[in-house]
Amino acid sequence: MLLTVSKRIEFSASRRLHVDSWSDAENLAVFGPETNARHGTGRNYVAYFVFTGPVDPSNGMLINIGEIKERAGKIVRERFDHKFLNKDNPSFCDVPPTAENIARQLHLDVAPLFSDVDATLAACHVSESPERSATFYFDGGGEANYWFEFSAARKTVSPHVNKEENARLFGRATSIHGHNYRARLTFRTERLDAKALLVRHDAIDACLHALRDELNHRYLNQEVVGLRDRPVTTESLAGYIYERVKAAVSLHRIRLHEREDFFAEAWGDKIIFLGTWMPFNAAHRLHATALSDAENAKLYGKCNNPLGHGHRYLTETTVGGEYDKRSGTLYDFVAFRKAIEESLKPWQNRHLDLETNDFRDVPSTGENIVRALWPKIDNRVNQQLVRLRLWETANNRFTLRRT
Repeated sequence: MLLTVSKRIEFSASRRLHVDSWSDAENLAVFGPETNARHGTGRNYVAYFVFTGPVDPSNGMLINIGEIKERAGKIVRERFDHKFLNKDNPSFCDVPPTAENIARQLHLDVAPLFSDVDATLAACHVSESPERSATFYFDGGGEANYWFEFSAARKTVSPHVNKEENARLFGRATSIHGHNYRARLTFRTERLDAKALLVRHDAIDACLHALRDELNHRYLNQEVVGLRDRPVTTESLAGYIYERVKAAVSLHRIRLHEREDFFAEAWGDKIIFLGTWMPFNAAHRLHATALSDAENAKLYGKCNNPLGHGHRYLTETTVGGEYDKRSGTLYDFVAFRKAIEESLKPWQNRHLDLETNDFRDVPSTGENIVRALWPKIDNRVNQQLVRLRLWETANNRFTLRRT
C-alpha cells in the first residue's frame, strides 16, 4: 500500500508563454492565443505538494502538514506569488512558465527543504485554471491535464443484453436523461523536457473541437455512430473517448465525470476504474497517549484542543476489477454507494476518539483515518478497492493506493 499526504497552497502570478527564437506562427501553434499577451497574462494557481513515506506510530503522522505549509509556503511567497514569472523568477528566463515547468520548479525548490525528514516530496501538482493542470514527479516524469465539458442525453442501456436485464442493471436510467459531462485528458512522459510542451496547443485544440462536435448536445445512443453498437454507460463512454483521443494524440488516461461526485477512468484499452465521492461529519482530537501534554500541544497545536474540533470529511473511493464489455459495467453503482455508506455510518456524527473503537490506541490523524477506513470499504467491495482519498479540509488530503 502506498500512502501520500498532500498540502494545497494558492498563489497568483502573471506569465507569458513565448520562446524568443521561434517565429510568431510557431509560438501560436505551440502555446495558442495566450502567447500574444506580450506583457503577460494572469492565473490564480493552486499548488499541491505530495509527500510519501512511513507513518510515525507514536504520533500517527507521515509528515507534519504545518511544516509543509511553512516551508513550501515560504518558497511560494518569495519566488512565485504576485510575480511576473518570466522576469521576476530567474528559473524562467530560458524556459517558458508552462504549468508543467512551474510544477517542476516548485519541486526542485521545495524538495531540498525536507532533507531532514523521512518523508519524500513525491510530486508537485499545479492547477492554473479549471481546464489546465500539470504534475511533476520526483523521478523526472511529468503529466499534462486538459479538461473539457459537454452536455448530452442518453439511455443507460447495453445493446448486447435484453430489455429485462437492462432494467435490472440500470433501473430508471434506462429512460432518456441528460448529463453535464466533465472530462480530464492526461498526457504523460517519463522525462519532462522543460523546453518542449507535452502537447502542442494546435494538437489538443483540434482534438477537443472534434470531441465537442461529436458529443456535445447529442443523443448519444443514436446520434454518435461509434456508440450505436456499444453500451452507453459512464465506463463505456470513458473508454470510447479514450479510443477517440488516442487515435489522434498519445493519451495516457481519461477521467470522465457524469456528475461531480461520480466518475469513470479509462487507462489504456482495457483498464477501467469507477469512483465516487461521499462526505461524513465527525469530531476528533489529535492527541498521542505516548506524549506529554506539552509535547502534544507543541506537535498538534490547536488540533489538540481538549474539547475537540470537527470536519466535514470527504472521501473519494475508486474500485477496479474486471470490466464487463457486454453490459458496459465494472461494478453495480447502487451496491458501490451502499458499501461506502455502510462503512462510514459508524463514524457519521460521532467523536472518532470517544465514540468509536478505531482510535482508542492511535491518534485520529488523516493518515490513520484513511488507513482505518480502507479495510471497511475493501471488504464490502470484494477487495476491489484501488484508491481511497480523504479530504480533511480543502487544503489537506490523504491518499492510500493499492500497489
